[in-house]
Amino acid sequence: MENIEATAYSLMCVATGDEFADTGWTLEYRECDEPSLVRAVYKCKKLGVKEDDYGLYKFCDWLPVNRMLKGSAAPVTYRSKGLGERLGLRNLYITLNGYCPERGAGMTTCSFKETEAYSVCGRAKSDEDRILVVASAGNTARAFAKVCSENNIRLLLSVPADNLSAMWFEKPLEPCVKLIACEKGGDYFDAIRLGDMLLKSPKFYAEGGAKNVARRDGMATTVLSAVTTIGRIPDYYFQAVGSGTGAIAAWEANMRLIEDGSYGDNTMRLMVSQNAPFVPMYDAWRADSRALLPYDADKARRDASIIDAKVLSNRKPPYGIKGGLFDALKATDGNVLVVTNAQARKAARIFEETEGVDIHPAAAVATASLIKEVEAGRIDPDATVMLNITGAGEKRFKADREVFELKPDIVFPLDASADDVLARVEALFD
Repeated sequence: MENIEATAYSLMCVATGDEFADTGWTLEYRECDEPSLVRAVYKCKKLGVKEDDYGLYKFCDWLPVNRMLKGSAAPVTYRSKGLGERLGLRNLYITLNGYCPERGAGMTTCSFKETEAYSVCGRAKSDEDRILVVASAGNTARAFAKVCSENNIRLLLSVPADNLSAMWFEKPLEPCVKLIACEKGGDYFDAIRLGDMLLKSPKFYAEGGAKNVARRDGMATTVLSAVTTIGRIPDYYFQAVGSGTGAIAAWEANMRLIEDGSYGDNTMRLMVSQNAPFVPMYDAWRADSRALLPYDADKARRDASIIDAKVLSNRKPPYGIKGGLFDALKATDGNVLVVTNAQARKAARIFEETEGVDIHPAAAVATASLIKEVEAGRIDPDATVMLNITGAGEKRFKADREVFELKPDIVFPLDASADDVLARVEALFD
């Protein structure tokens, strides 16, 4: 799929009681000169937003889905008073992904990874009999597990053992979801390697990561939420990044919205941030390098173990590929920022004090980067700023109910052989 562009033509979705008719779309391919991300182009050039009871699928005009799954929630955007006043920003808008009933935010995994899970799984046909493989540092696994468990989709998750605390749920999962882990000391890259071993078998298929148009366009609903609430494209977009997929998705949504013509022709500046000392994209960007700089594997694992925002520890992000984060940053006059654990923790406290909801470490990294840019005088007080809070409300959610942990079915050593991994995992689904 690397050497093709894709055009997805989406038809209108029709609600029929509690069920939804399949959407109709096709993919047309043409060869490209060099490897690039596949990008979707929709039949509906003007975005039509449906009622809130569609959940995430209120934005289905720009989602490449074949069906709508139960249980989804859309991002919620509101104009900030507390944090905006604290920072002196008159037009700060917060896009909240998580659990905050008073704001209308209903993502029960408390993470914006639900946006991609409902889109990716909605793209899969209902008669798919292969097993979906998802490698994750935590939040993505939790989101896919929820969606697949509630919709009877077979799923194999691969997560680092050090990140298993992220595998909590509001209710026990169905047996269609299985979990494996790489031993303690491993990181997200090791979990990816473990998951990739399974793809030698036709019984499994990859979620696809940033190359999956459904994943990016699901994440792009954060921008659709912001723009349709604000009434215009923002001047700035702030988000913490591990792979950069969410920022790439934001850029693609921006281009679609310019083509729509209803929200202006502004290109918002992508202001993405990493959690020090794990900063491979920051280092490459500072060197004006499309390629990531050399990063010793042992040092990368140590750095990943230090940062609070474990979900940002991707050693192989889609940074330099055509249409990836490097191009997105160049096209938007964006920047890569860096935040320490201490700065992120302080930002999390400020956000909870001013906005009334706890936030995940990655969202705290984004908030801290916004605070730093404002304090440095680099943001006009009248600028329209979108702060993408990618995870929120977990403390609130857990305080109200019992939660259940998903334990790994198998923990593999870092030097596990592909044959052993495949044989043992296939047996889990027999």
